[in-house]
Formats: sequence, C-alpha cells, structure tokens
Amino acid sequence: MSEDVRMTLDAVRTLARTVLLGAGLSQAHAEAVAETMVAGERDGCASHGIYRLLVAANSIAKGVVAVNADPVMSEPAPALVRVDGGGGFAQLAFERGRVRLEEKARGYGIAALALTNVVHFAALWPEVEALAERGLVALAVTPSHAWVAPAGGTVPVFGTNPIAFGWPRTGDHPFVFDFATSAVARGEIELHRRAGRPVPDDWGYDADGQPTTDAAAVLNGAMRTFGGHKGSALAAMVELLAGPLIGDMTSRESLDADAARGGSPIGGELIVAIDPAGFLGDAVADHLARAETMFAAIEGQGARLPSQRRYAARARSLAEGVVIPGALYRDIMALVPGE
Repeated sequence: MSEDVRMTLDAVRTLARTVLLGAGLSQAHAEAVAETMVAGERDGCASHGIYRLLVAANSIAKGVVAVNADPVMSEPAPALVRVDGGGGFAQLAFERGRVRLEEKARGYGIAALALTNVVHFAALWPEVEALAERGLVALAVTPSHAWVAPAGGTVPVFGTNPIAFGWPRTGDHPFVFDFATSAVARGEIELHRRAGRPVPDDWGYDADGQPTTDAAAVLNGAMRTFGGHKGSALAAMVELLAGPLIGDMTSRESLDADAARGGSPIGGELIVAIDPAGFLGDAVADHLARAETMFAAIEGQGARLPSQRRYAARARSLAEGVVIPGALYRDIMALVPGE
C-alpha cells in the first residue's frame, strides 16, 4: 500500500484506541492517549498525530510504560497539586489532576500542577488549550531525553524541552503557542528520516560533533537549540522547573533511566494556571479586551498569531477528515491485532 489514506477523525480515534489496547494499555490510558493523537492529526501536526502510535507502542513493548498505572493525586500545599503517574503515560495523570488544578486556580488566583513519574511523547498545547478554554491562563513545561546540545557545545545535555502557553479569548479560540526549545521537534527529524529527506544543516550534529543534513545522523548525534544561547537558557530553565523543582528527573537522568531501551522520555511536567479574575476582579473583562487590542494590532498588519494554522487545519479536518501517508498507515496497521 503506497497511496495516502483519507480517514475521519472518528476513524483515527478508533484506530488509535485499537492499537493502544492491543499493545496492552489499559482502557483509561488508551482513551486519554488516543485523544492527544487525534488532536495532533486534526490540527495538522503530523509529527504529533497518529505517527505517535508507533512511538507509544514501542515504549510499551520495551517495558518503559506501566500500562495499568493508576495515577495518585495529592495536595502538598494549598495552591499546589501533585499527581504521581506511577510510570504511565502523562495524559491520564493530567486528566486526574486538571479539575483540582482549576478549582485551586479559581480559589487562590494561581495554582500549579506537578505531574511526576510519567512517560511523555506528545506536545503540550492540548493541555494549555484545555485550561484556556475554561478561562484560565496556562503555562506548561517538560524536559525529555538528553538529545540537545547546549549552545557552544555538541554533546547532548537538554531535552527538546517544550514550553506551552495558553490565553483565554472571548468568542474565539484561545491564544496558544507551543514550541520546543530545540531548533525543531525530534518527531519532525524522524519524519524526515522515514521519508529519506535531508534536514537543514543547522538542525543538529552527527556523533562526531559535525554539522550534518542526514536526519539519522542527527538522531544519533545531537540536536541544536533554537536561537543559540537564548534557546539554550530556556532549555535549562525547563530542566530546572520540571526536574529538580518538582522532584523529578532531568533529561540526562531520563535517558539514563531508559537504559538504552529506546523508549519515550520519563520524568515530570509543571503546569501553572492563573485565573485572570484573581488579579483583576470585576475589571477582568475590560483588561481582557485590552489583550484583544494587541491581537488585532498583530493580525491587522498581516501577521499570523501562533496556533492560527492549527485552528485552520482543525476546521478542514472536522469537515473533510485527514490524510495519512500510505507508508505510515501500513506501519500502523501492522500493529493492529489480527491484521
């Protein structure tokens, strides 16, 4: 099969759940994880769509994931929530802690959720968007495996270390951005490798520390940070916030814990939620309107707000479904029990 395959989002959801359940994941985890993949595919983020089924199934097969983990929530301080994921995927742990995080943010004005002992493979924007849709400002960070060299070096220290931010908007989709502090997402390099396409020579180094356009060489060497020393500093910040601050692993420690199994990153995530009304009280609507003035000034000169491309892709996908590359579809169908 080489031709691309068009699927409805419901069909993508069913396929994702089938593969995850077949791999041994519990029902609760399979449903939560599948929704993240559907969101990626729906919003035109191919490197975070059902391609991640291959990633998740590999992590399960390698014994990196606790397939029946039951996340446990605790409250170490009045405005703090912690969810110990028990070694399972992060999606269910987030769902277990999200409502309590929202409650605390509205009660105290600001609150934080620490996800610990979880396995990460996905983007952070679905989480901050979910909070922003409920009227909260949200910031999320997580490290990964040590794949990225600091600026001025060629040996991996950092993970791709994404930062995601969500801002609520009345009558419109939330303002959301999510970017890796590496020059590009690791999944994007993997998609280049699968397609046999070269990568730009400023994406990473080979194992000898030399710039390369070979995607496989970058995957086996070191990725670069975006923006040189600025991205490097942000990557270090993420390591600290979602590592030692919440009692979880740095990217180097995550890679060591993987023990060469080749699974997804293991570690933590920090999510901060702020209720604008906590600062602004009855004036909240007036000040949120001032934010809209800024957005209008950006769009009014033809500039694009972050996430607009995703929202446009979402509208198309909801109406037309999505197109899956034939080779990827074939690889995924090989994971379906009985196929």
